[in-house]
Amino acid sequence: MIESKAQVEQAAEKIASLKAEIGRVIVGQRAVVEQLLWCLLAGGHALLEGIPGLGKTMLVRTVADTVDLKFTRIQFTPDLMPADITGTTLAEFGRQGETSYRFQPGPVFGNLVLADEINRATPKTQSALLEAMQEKTVTAGGTTYPLPRPFFVLATQNPLEQEGTYPLPEAQLDRFLLKIDVSYPTREELKEIVVRTTSPVQPRAERIMDADALTELQSLAKDILVSDEMAEAAVDLVMATHPDEADAPEQVKRYVRYGAGPRAVQAIVSVAKVRALAAGRLHVSWQDIREAALPALRHRIVPGYEAQAMGMKSDELALAALEAAEARR
Repeated sequence: MIESKAQVEQAAEKIASLKAEIGRVIVGQRAVVEQLLWCLLAGGHALLEGIPGLGKTMLVRTVADTVDLKFTRIQFTPDLMPADITGTTLAEFGRQGETSYRFQPGPVFGNLVLADEINRATPKTQSALLEAMQEKTVTAGGTTYPLPRPFFVLATQNPLEQEGTYPLPEAQLDRFLLKIDVSYPTREELKEIVVRTTSPVQPRAERIMDADALTELQSLAKDILVSDEMAEAAVDLVMATHPDEADAPEQVKRYVRYGAGPRAVQAIVSVAKVRALAAGRLHVSWQDIREAALPALRHRIVPGYEAQAMGMKSDELALAALEAAEARR
């Protein structure tokens, strides 16, 4: 519970030091780092999309180093099976012929789980994460096992245009708090990457906080105030993505097949609270909601057939909804 403004300012300093430590290893990608920290502090999962070689895996490893969480990695491949993720029940035979069964936990039993190249696996295997991401449990052999807390899934994927990839089911996409686009580095950043990665000593992030400190920051973020006006603004924004909504922009009505659901509002408000905390503020502003909108909506808007034929991206439709919501303020 927030007891004073100083408590919020101290939390903002901790978040800033966490971001700075990650920056010692990761060159550039400031928006990506910031959005990834939003997910961690809001207690949600993140999906990072970008071409191979942009440092997505290194970024997740670096975050695990700074927060001192148990890190596990699952390399998704076309032949990966659901039991390779969740674990399996093993039969053990005693000396007297008695049989017992023991559950062998899979790599999903970690604090920070890297699902690397998640769209390389089949939809059946991808769906093995659904229960873990939503209920934070795994059910095997009729028994439900709790996952460690805190628990985060940070998944990476290559653009769907690349060969050998499968689209993620909408039900799974909706469970990611944010979808983060990882873009090419700039010329200056590319030069710095070369200098760092070809030097004799490779930088490694130091631990900034433990799991208890992270949980405390998550609790403080939840206590950040959201006025009725800002809650209405978040609802207006999500409603503007629905093609059957009277106030939706024409672009949404024409090109959107399905709009964002309740999890989108929850994601926007949760991230807005974290952003306010990182800025040392006690309340959420419209700018917080605005900054959270695109990564929270881009994977929850399903373009229609006409939009797909035109090559229209969800980002364009999310921005149209954002502009419409902003115009009504």
